[in-house]
Amino acid sequence: MNRSKRTITLLAASAALTAFLCTALALPAQQAPAVSQLVPDNPLHLAPPAQPIAFSHKKHLAFSLQCKACHTNPDPGILMTFPATAKCMSCHASIAKNKPAIQKLAEFSKSQKPIPWVRVYAVLPGIIWTHRAHLQAGAQCEMCHGPVAQMDAMSEATSVKSMASCIDCHQKKGAKTVCSTCHKS
Repeated sequence: MNRSKRTITLLAASAALTAFLCTALALPAQQAPAVSQLVPDNPLHLAPPAQPIAFSHKKHLAFSLQCKACHTNPDPGILMTFPATAKCMSCHASIAKNKPAIQKLAEFSKSQKPIPWVRVYAVLPGIIWTHRAHLQAGAQCEMCHGPVAQMDAMSEATSVKSMASCIDCHQKKGAKTVCSTCHKS
C-alpha cells in the first residue's frame, strides 16, 4: 500500500473513531432527558405531612431507582401503591440497618403490618381520574408531582389537583377537556 492510501486509511479510521466517541459520549444525555414539570407549583407551599417513618425520595432516587420500582399501579389503575415493607427490606436488611428509621421499618416488616403512610396527593371526590391513563399517555411522575428527586420529604409541591392545571395540561397535550372527561355526571 502506498503512502497516500495509508494516510487516507488512517484519516478515515480516525474520523470513524471520532464519530463513534462523540456518539458514545452523547448517549447518556439522550437516555436520561430532563423531564419538564407541566403543573405549576402549589402557591400554598404546604409542609410535608408527618409520616410514620422518615423517608427521603431524594436519597433513594440518587441511587437511580425509578418510581415504578417501588410504586406499582394495580388494577383498576387509579392510585399508585406504597411499597410493601418486604420491598424496602430487600435492601435495608443490610443497608443502614442500625438507623432508627430502618429499625422501625424492620418492626413493621416483622409484624407484617403495612406502614400507615399518609397519602400526600388524593383524588378529590367527584373526580374520575386514573394514573394508568396518564402513564400510558407518556406522562412521567415529575410532570405532575414536581422535582420529587430533590425532596427530602414528599409534599404537595404542585397544584396538580386544581382544575385549571388539568385543563392547561390537557390543552398543551391535545387531550380531551370536556367536563365528562374528569367529572362524574
